[in-house]
Amino acid sequence: MTHQIELSGVNKYYGAYHALRDIDLKIRKGSFVALVGPSGCGKSTLLRSLAGLESISTGDLVIAGQTMNGVPPRKRDLAMVFQSYALYPHMTVEENLTYSLRIRGVKKAEARKAAEAVAVTTGLSNLMHRYPRELSGGQRQRVAMSRAIIRNPKAFLFDEPLSNLDAALRVHMRKEIRALHDRLGATSVYVTHDQVEAMTMADHVVVMRQGVIEQQGAPLDLYDRPVNTFVAGFIGSPAMNFIPATAGQDGRSLQLDLGGPQTIRLDRPVPAVERLTLGLRPEHLRLVPESEAMLRVPVGMIESTGSTTYITSATDPEVNVVVGERQMLRQGDMIGIAFDPAHLHLFDDATGNRIEPV
Repeated sequence: MTHQIELSGVNKYYGAYHALRDIDLKIRKGSFVALVGPSGCGKSTLLRSLAGLESISTGDLVIAGQTMNGVPPRKRDLAMVFQSYALYPHMTVEENLTYSLRIRGVKKAEARKAAEAVAVTTGLSNLMHRYPRELSGGQRQRVAMSRAIIRNPKAFLFDEPLSNLDAALRVHMRKEIRALHDRLGATSVYVTHDQVEAMTMADHVVVMRQGVIEQQGAPLDLYDRPVNTFVAGFIGSPAMNFIPATAGQDGRSLQLDLGGPQTIRLDRPVPAVERLTLGLRPEHLRLVPESEAMLRVPVGMIESTGSTTYITSATDPEVNVVVGERQMLRQGDMIGIAFDPAHLHLFDDATGNRIEPV
């Protein structure tokens, strides 16, 4: 079986509110899928619908070849890891791990053996007799994951599991979760609002907005060829620059509105669309002498992290540039910017949809 989870034409209504709209999604067995989007886009509703915590209004949900419409959560054989850990505070780590097995009638010695094996995998062997209150945030999250693993489910569902952790621990834990996924050969569905988590952890990213799947595919496919300005602006950090533009009369130039007119010439024909939006990723821009510049902008803000410098122009709209060297610039300095035309993105200003090169 190639697909572990399949959703076909799934809709979810809360009264008159249309929360999920015609969701079609196939999740391959053993893959790591990230559902990403802004708050209220429907990603958590979709995850809860998979788990059976929400009933779908129309459409079909199939898990491991079985239709799950109307099947209660306990019979779906899915394990969910929550943002809040949801550990039993009066139980030790070992008791938290073995609880689901014990209520299913597994013998105490067998359950303990299974817990010890999982603890070795997740690095909890020396914490088995502690209570949740005696653990750090990262250790509690490991316990929550271990409790899911011990059930050997058909798929793991993660609902923003790292949101409560500090930045350094989040980076560490996302590596642990991905490594654990690879060791287990599991199928994982991971909800996050953090596109960096989605890009670094997932094999397949699903970008959602207002209950609709805007685009799905391999992380770098979404980065390289976003279908519209929403996906282009959501995937990538810092976000893509968007500049209003019109096609030049020669058919091979763009007239930009950057607080004043500027023209850039291209090595290919420009689509005959009345109003365009030019998309440029900050990391694809470079600083050059004015004689080589494609754009010229005044500096508005400079932020340096030591290894990287972030430059924001004093224009409307702003242009953000990311460079890997330290820059001796001051506010108000004029800088020249150039870029490889292969990294240029064009969108229809009226619809926001991507326009492929002519």
